[in-house]
Amino acid sequence: MITSYPHLETERRGGILVVRLDNVQASNSLTREMRFSLRDVTRTIEDDHTVRAIYLTGKGANFCSGGDLRMLTKAADPWPVHRRFQHAAGLFPPLTALNRPVVCGVRGMAIGGGLGLALMSDLLIVGKSAKFSAGFFRLGVVPDCLTMFTLPRMIGLSRTRNFLFSNAEWSACDVVELGLALKAVPDDEVDAEGIALAEKLANGPAEVMGLAKQLILRSFESSLTEMMQYEDFGQVLAMSSPEFREGLAALIEKRLPDHVGAVRANGHNDGLPPSMKT
Repeated sequence: MITSYPHLETERRGGILVVRLDNVQASNSLTREMRFSLRDVTRTIEDDHTVRAIYLTGKGANFCSGGDLRMLTKAADPWPVHRRFQHAAGLFPPLTALNRPVVCGVRGMAIGGGLGLALMSDLLIVGKSAKFSAGFFRLGVVPDCLTMFTLPRMIGLSRTRNFLFSNAEWSACDVVELGLALKAVPDDEVDAEGIALAEKLANGPAEVMGLAKQLILRSFESSLTEMMQYEDFGQVLAMSSPEFREGLAALIEKRLPDHVGAVRANGHNDGLPPSMKT
């Protein structure tokens, strides 16, 4: 089932939700309409645990060309910018910390905010045409869309400086070599690879993986003692789940685990897509 939003569409496929940026004429720039739609979809996912994984991509030849330049010509005064970032604060941090695994598929350009959006995902599949660039300094603005949060954590401070200050461009091969992307495939295989990966994650211990994301995001600001405490509390919660009990039993019995079946058997139907409920 496909649901249309302003400059965005979603499609439900069993336990995964496919989210497609849909502003092809503007290379999927992050318009006000798209940002509001992304926020609405993110809130829906937060409340709907039948969604066990997300696949994010863009329609057309490009993933996302970044900010809406026409909007910037009309809304660059202090208060419009402040309001825009107040709105973004309700979208980008929740999307980055979403407690379900997120796979992103990129073809063509991922520039500025498009780069930032791609880096909010957990796993990245790129097409051979993918081009990643920051472009913020070319415009005369500081990097945003959480780029200065995600990128130094992923590749280190020196590489981040080199990339941003030289206005560099990364190819599909570059982002794989840097460890930012899982793999590069032909453009016409990006969606199939991304959806298959999202389905694999959805069939695994999806909520436990979501819990692990919360801990990973704390690692750079937390002390050794604090991280030990977070792991303690996280493991207490993880080991209370039917997903853990099934994983343990499967290892002992030398068989493949059925995490979705375990959730169903334990009556946790709120964590299952409607097609999997008894």
